[in-house]
Amino acid sequence: MTALSSSMIYHWLEDVKDPEIPVLSLVDLGVITEVNVEGSDVKIVMTPTFVGCPALDLMKSGITEVLKSKGVEKVDIEVSYRKPWHSDLISDKGRQALKQFGLAPPPSGELFTDLDVLEHVPCPRCNGTDTELKNAFGPTLCRSIHYCNTCHEAFEQFKPL
Repeated sequence: MTALSSSMIYHWLEDVKDPEIPVLSLVDLGVITEVNVEGSDVKIVMTPTFVGCPALDLMKSGITEVLKSKGVEKVDIEVSYRKPWHSDLISDKGRQALKQFGLAPPPSGELFTDLDVLEHVPCPRCNGTDTELKNAFGPTLCRSIHYCNTCHEAFEQFKPL
């Protein structure tokens, strides 16, 4: 087996998708916060989007499964809350994947100053801005529900944190 590197591991982890948004890898979601390689052993540090994330065990098993399939002998996964996850960790590729999936990506944290940012979210279908927040609490803790008055479609937004 070729010598392992952290960049190789990050590349392989692109195959591990978020269980709730299957077009988004854990890497692009920004929950893989550290990769350490020592010989044939790999330690992954991940920070879930929320403390009570119900998909945590699925994410961990997905990481282990992909790395073991690549010949990694020992996989250690540490779930860390030392630095909280925030929506600015989502990559540009991840933001585009969210939009293509029909979820409005969160605005930059630099722009997020109050809840008004949830009111007029650009529609991921028609890019219209005549939208309104219908429910700040969507199907998961990280999403809100909106309605577009231009294309008359409901959509979800991945909330900014």
